[in-house]
Amino acid sequence: MNPEEIIASGNLEMYVCGALPKEEAFEIEEAIATYPEVKREIELIEESLVLLAETVAPPVQAMTWTHILNSIRNINTTETSKVRTLNWPAITGWAAAILFMGGIMWMLKQTNDLNNSLQITTTENTVLKEEKTTVDNQLAENSQILEVLRSKDYQAFTLPGNQAVAPEAFAKVYLNKTENVAYIDIKGLPAPPRGKVYQVWSLKMEPLTPTSVGLISAENETSKGIYKFINFPDPEAFGITLEPEGGSETPTLSQLYTLGMITI
Repeated sequence: MNPEEIIASGNLEMYVCGALPKEEAFEIEEAIATYPEVKREIELIEESLVLLAETVAPPVQAMTWTHILNSIRNINTTETSKVRTLNWPAITGWAAAILFMGGIMWMLKQTNDLNNSLQITTTENTVLKEEKTTVDNQLAENSQILEVLRSKDYQAFTLPGNQAVAPEAFAKVYLNKTENVAYIDIKGLPAPPRGKVYQVWSLKMEPLTPTSVGLISAENETSKGIYKFINFPDPEAFGITLEPEGGSETPTLSQLYTLGMITI
């Protein structure tokens, strides 16, 4: 074939892309070495495809075309000749293929982003459900405690602060002497320092006989700031002291924060 027939055949585009059989590729290489216009046409095709590759998918396609172009062998440098018209039908086909691959990559990325978004939304919904359950449980507990404290079976007493230790402190006791149950609200007490804990005492006044009712701890907390105590001696007074962690066998009177008489 003469140069015009070779250019019009579309084999040059197939050759640049590495799609020609070995025998036909060898014929194209001979034509490149023989006809300057064929060599120039090859150069134009290479430039066009590299530009398309870089435009559509630079990270992948540019590397692919570089590999293809580096595989071309035995092309001699000759004088350039006048520019021929490109074989646009063939180039358009390859461009469409590149665009198609780029579209698939874009859709895969969008799918991955959507899956990540759905996973995040699912996690957030799970957290919200757990938080709602916690709040509902807390509301139920508060409602139950409120009903208990409003019951006619409970009497309320205020434990004033010790003027020498914590004059602003106070606590409230809700006592059911029949069932030997007490709820103590410590909202009026300052937070204990590190390594310390509040301890509740049931007191007989004459002679002064303190008996530990228990520690203000998470184990007997029934609602925020309200603690339940059971099975303690019949009190004439309640006192709250600040003790080392784990509590004490006898109250530290120098750390007596609140004290109040129980009169029924």
